[in-house]
Amino acid sequence: MNFRKMFEFLRELQKNNNKEWMDQNRKRYHEVRDDYIVWLNELDQKLMQVDDNYISTDGRKALNRINNNLLYHPNKPIYKDHFGAGLDLNASGKQGDFYIHLGVNESFLAGGYWKPKKELLDSIRDAIDYNGDEFKKVLNKKSFKDTFDLIDDGESLKIAPKGFLQDHEHIDLLRKKTHAVSHSLTQKEIMQADFMDHCVHVYKEMMPFRDYLNKAVTV
Repeated sequence: MNFRKMFEFLRELQKNNNKEWMDQNRKRYHEVRDDYIVWLNELDQKLMQVDDNYISTDGRKALNRINNNLLYHPNKPIYKDHFGAGLDLNASGKQGDFYIHLGVNESFLAGGYWKPKKELLDSIRDAIDYNGDEFKKVLNKKSFKDTFDLIDDGESLKIAPKGFLQDHEHIDLLRKKTHAVSHSLTQKEIMQADFMDHCVHVYKEMMPFRDYLNKAVTV
């Protein structure tokens, strides 16, 4: 995968974010997109080898549309400034994907649940109430803390959620509406020959975190 070509395309798209430019450069877009799909499929196979519970995801299905949804975000540009893809997808939606974001302004690997639906968030809170110590062990592991940043959606509750006491030992976790982590990437790292191996390493480090949450919403 020629990631340099991907970033060159995205930088030019960011400067010329209109349909006319995209129409003129659609062949370039398809070349970059198709190469990335091949790369995602290779990564998909590697992740299957390290996680028995991994759900194989075709790269074409994993890749998000490059168009912004202007119906809900009319003030955004027509096109995104990144390629986003979610692997380890569960058709039921009851699983946080392993997300890969490669963009002009930021690139990162992420996983977990971003503002999940109420039923999923309730299940996660029940799991934390029942066995939050196990989750805390995952979050406090040194290699985990060295690898990830906790994603803050800015919407954590100020008080205990309904049904829980304010002095609950895990009240800090129960207040959260998002349980997700990210690992920042530089363009230099992405263009290294071992970038795919790096993604596998980060995936393995994230596994206990995602396993806890995925189990919480499916039990």
